[in-house]
Amino acid sequence: MERWKIVRAFTLGPLLEAAIPKPGNVSRFRDFEDLTFYHFLFAETAVTGVYYEAVKTAELLRKGILEPREAGLGELIKRAVKASREAQDANPNFGIIALSIPLIMGMAIGKNMLDAREKARLLIEESTVRDTMEFYRAIRIANPKGIPSGVKYDVYSDDSFRELFQDGINLARLAEMSCEREMIFCEWLNEYELSYSTFGRLYELIGKLPLEDAVVRAFVEMLANNLDTLIVRKAGVEEAKLVQENARKVLDGELSLEEFDEFMREKGDLRNPGSLADIMAVSLSLLVLRGLRIELRDGRIIGRP
Repeated sequence: MERWKIVRAFTLGPLLEAAIPKPGNVSRFRDFEDLTFYHFLFAETAVTGVYYEAVKTAELLRKGILEPREAGLGELIKRAVKASREAQDANPNFGIIALSIPLIMGMAIGKNMLDAREKARLLIEESTVRDTMEFYRAIRIANPKGIPSGVKYDVYSDDSFRELFQDGINLARLAEMSCEREMIFCEWLNEYELSYSTFGRLYELIGKLPLEDAVVRAFVEMLANNLDTLIVRKAGVEEAKLVQENARKVLDGELSLEEFDEFMREKGDLRNPGSLADIMAVSLSLLVLRGLRIELRDGRIIGRP
């Protein structure tokens, strides 16, 4: 697959996700106190060079010049997070980067978009302890909200690097231990099951609805069917369940989108569904890679595959 086609898709997808006004998220119409639409613009465009390097590395893997254990996933993720942080002062895209880089490499190794899922999983399974250490350094740079402290392999404890080495914790083992706390790790382990199913749902919806309406509908469905792990970490599981219940009310016609959005913002960003937004960004990248183009009709943007 062409290098820049992959890079473009995984740049445009997150920008679309950030621009489209989804309940509880930053959009072109709404900001949070410490996170704005501009943060996403600068962050997502800052990582394109690292994404390009990820594709080039994957091509060496495909040719057999490098072994999967030499992919350097952790280093690439850290470099992308560093580039993002140098361009702005918040954390708009750590989760997107962590999801995107293995899949970007899978796209360059595999035969097609479906094959890329298996290749990404292989890279994660074949990762090394050094990858996990570099991933920890990336987390420290991004400083995402809700990271627990005082736990085994504490990200912010220097002892964790010794513990990771002693126990041989590569990215796959880290994901197995952390899946319940963060959906990104579940996607790594499950070959991006939710990302691809959401992509399929988006592909179906854009044949019936304007692009923004299709994305919002798919996102509310995601909220109705999944507990967002960022909300769980920041506000607790009961708040996450309340978000899920209200999303179901929207689908059932018992609550308007406007009412739902106001509910999502009642407590600042505590109900911001960041983990599901990251997955939506990757799903939109897949849609772009599939050939998404837009047309303006009667003042509405229509998406066409």
